[in-house]
Amino acid sequence: MTEHLTKQQENGLEITDIIIGDGKEAVKGALITTQYRGFLSDGTQFDSTYDKGKTFQCVIGTGRVIKGWDQGIMGMKVGGKRKLSVPSALAYGERNMGTVIPAHSDLSFEIELLEVLTRDD
Repeated sequence: MTEHLTKQQENGLEITDIIIGDGKEAVKGALITTQYRGFLSDGTQFDSTYDKGKTFQCVIGTGRVIKGWDQGIMGMKVGGKRKLSVPSALAYGERNMGTVIPAHSDLSFEIELLEVLTRDD
């Protein structure tokens, strides 16, 4: 089922559901497994798990990833695909990330949620 539902949050984060999943929901403290592509505001891709041939795992909602991810993945369900438009303040802010992401960069991500593991599992 393809459905484009965009939510703009007060902090500038924009969440667009491209595909709404029907699996387990991402909640604070869950270990999530994703595939993603990251882009600068000019469309330049700076990272991709697809290109690396491996998934990305992190604990969500606990400050281990940028705030845009912590806030933008919550509530997403396994099988879903989401686009996040992340303002600089919710990404890396004033920090340069190597030579790839300049300071004050707005970023966007296309994220596919593959698995959610919680303490109950």
